[in-house]
Amino acid sequence: MKGERSSRSTIVLIAALNEEEGIGPTIKELKKYVEASNILVVDGNSSDRTVEVAKNLGAEIALQDGLGKGDALSKAVKHLDSDVDYVIFTDADYTYPAKYLQEMLKVLEENPDVGMVCGNRFGNTLNTKALNNLFYFGNRLIAFTHNLLNGVQLQDPLTGLRVVRAEVLRDWNVKSQGFDVEVELNHLTERKGFGIAEVPIKYRARLGTKKLRVTDGATILKRILLETFYQ
Repeated sequence: MKGERSSRSTIVLIAALNEEEGIGPTIKELKKYVEASNILVVDGNSSDRTVEVAKNLGAEIALQDGLGKGDALSKAVKHLDSDVDYVIFTDADYTYPAKYLQEMLKVLEENPDVGMVCGNRFGNTLNTKALNNLFYFGNRLIAFTHNLLNGVQLQDPLTGLRVVRAEVLRDWNVKSQGFDVEVELNHLTERKGFGIAEVPIKYRARLGTKKLRVTDGATILKRILLETFYQ
C-alpha cells in the first residue's frame, strides 16, 4: 500500500497528551500507508501509557516542555533534518485516516507552487457522527472568519491532517500555544508565497477523550485577527 516516492524524505509529527487508546492504531495505520523515515511523537507529559505504546511501535519520543498543541509542534519542527522534504502532521486520536496521505503527497509532488495540502473534513465525505453539532458550527464560523480576513479559501482551515513542504517550516518561530496553531500555519504558508490545497477526507470518531474545548474557539479567533492585522 505504500507509495513509490521513497526518494523523497518524509517524516510524521504527532502531538499527544493521554492518547493511550488512539496512538497505537494511529501509528500502525501510518506505517501501512506512508514510507516515513521517522515518526516523532511529542508527548505533553501524559499520565497514561501513551509514551510506552508509541515507543513499542518504533516511534521516536520527544517530551514537551510547555503545554498545548502549538507548543508541541514548536518542539517538533526543531527536529527537522536538512534532508527532510515533506512533513506530515496528524492527530494521535485515530480520527484522520492515513489512506489519504498518498494522494496528499502526490499533490505536492506535482504542484511546486503548493506548500501545504490539508485534509478537508467538510466536503462530500462529512461524517456527522464524528463531529457533534456544537463543534461543527464552531468550525464553520471560524472557517468563514478565517476566509474573509485571510483571503485563502479553505473549507477546513482547522484540520489536523496536513502535509507540508519542509522548507515552509524550517525557520518557523511558532507563536501559538494551543489549537490556534493551525491558523498560524495557514498564514505562514501564504506568507512564504505558497498555495494551500485541500483533499476531501472522511473524519472518524476519536478514540479517547476530546481535548478541544468550546473556549478554545476564542483563542483561535484571536489568532486569526493577530495573523491578519499584525504581521
